[in-house]
Amino acid sequence: MTDFSDRVERVSISGIREVFEAAGDDAINLGLGQPDFPTPDHVREAAIEAIEAGDVDAYTSNKGTRELREAIAAKYDRDNDFAVDPENIVATSGGSEALHLAIEAHVDAGEEVIFPDPGFVSYDALTHIAGGEPNPVSLRDDLTLSPADVEAAITDDTAMFVVNSPANPTGAVQSEADMREFARIAADHDVVCLSDEVYEPFVFDGVHRSPAAFDETGNVVVVNAASKAYSMTGWRLGWVTGTSERIDRMLRVHQYAQACASAPAQYAAEAALSGPQEPVEEMRSAFETRRDVLVDGLEDMGLSVPTPKGAFYAMPEVPDGWTDEVIDRGVVVVPGEAFGDAGAGHARISYAVDVETLKDALEVMGEATAALR
Repeated sequence: MTDFSDRVERVSISGIREVFEAAGDDAINLGLGQPDFPTPDHVREAAIEAIEAGDVDAYTSNKGTRELREAIAAKYDRDNDFAVDPENIVATSGGSEALHLAIEAHVDAGEEVIFPDPGFVSYDALTHIAGGEPNPVSLRDDLTLSPADVEAAITDDTAMFVVNSPANPTGAVQSEADMREFARIAADHDVVCLSDEVYEPFVFDGVHRSPAAFDETGNVVVVNAASKAYSMTGWRLGWVTGTSERIDRMLRVHQYAQACASAPAQYAAEAALSGPQEPVEEMRSAFETRRDVLVDGLEDMGLSVPTPKGAFYAMPEVPDGWTDEVIDRGVVVVPGEAFGDAGAGHARISYAVDVETLKDALEVMGEATAALR
């Protein structure tokens, strides 16, 4: 039998996908993280127009179309208080590829990557694929990542640490003070701060600030995507930004793995970023309403849950057997340990469903909770 690489043998199938694939057709799915809203009409129309005009029949630049990269740069100037040269942006096949490029380009075999625990499943897996060593750091009680804990975890072998705000799986939002500290830590220790900001528009309490806004040394790399903000998960369009030297190295990986992001998706994302933003605000408002329904319902069951300040996830503490009991009763949630050892004793619940469906799911969760007492 053919031997397989040790790097891939250390990677497991995502716990999110395992639960999702095992769910029955009639289950209420609170496991998969994608908005339940349609892609805005003007975004779809931009893609259709580009297809009909024949603009998508050939490769684009490896980095993506100039127009898309200019729209991304304008977004950072408009929304995030820092400037990005369009030449220092690479359009990718979703935020997932952007994370892969960033880690692959900066992490050598045996070097460490620090990331939140619990944290998004890709950080651990992509570190292994790059030949690196994961160094997970447990979160504070409010489920945010402590800059002091990150700094304490840095060793001579550390190449990168990951910040994710608003966060998957917790819904936590880092403060501006934290983001300033993360930028300082990256500079002082000469390591990369990889900031995953794909849930950026969905903040209910506080504001989103990027560590890139406080970066004076070029040590911050930012990943973002159209996927969540514009309900475009299936379009697979993200991007990564950094200094010209960092972009050059990431582009070397991208050009062989992908050549360029999907051309129709690039035209759609340009329209999304440059066009009306009311659909984004409508989603944000709906998610906030759903958050309140979910948190109130969980607390009424006697479960402890830090109120999510962003994204569309909650991560309550749950009793032993709760996740299995809920799934057996027809509601899909993800066990917290799928996101790291520190996630044990928790469950991730996505509230990217309508309020009535959410109330039906809460009724089932309440029955499951009562059955375990």
